[in-house]
Amino acid sequence: EVQLVESGGGSVQVGGSLRLSCMYSTEPYSRMAWFRQPSGKEREGVATIYRTGATYYADSVKGRFTISQDKAKNTLYLEMLDLKSEDTAIYYCAATDVLLPTAHFFRPAKYDYWGQGTQVTVSS
Repeated sequence: EVQLVESGGGSVQVGGSLRLSCMYSTEPYSRMAWFRQPSGKEREGVATIYRTGATYYADSVKGRFTISQDKAKNTLYLEMLDLKSEDTAIYYCAATDVLLPTAHFFRPAKYDYWGQGTQVTVSS
């Protein structure tokens, strides 16, 4: 059974940092991603990484967030710096083995596997 398990969420002040982790139970997928869902809003893509290591970011997090993967540890990471209040959300790890075009990178429906989510709260 495929499992994705996130950890590392918490409460930080504006300008702070956090690193999220997502451990997965099988071989690395073709594409993995981080999504987030603020309370009362739709889920949105944050960052994604292809099996080659190529990354892609939402404009709102470019220069502040870094997605990476340690295949030896079966773990996906999201390093978040200079956090803002608008980064507050539940963060989800997702994965797919389907080859996606760029336009589909941040479409939640294109991902087959999801973690349970981890809460990130940024306060001033």
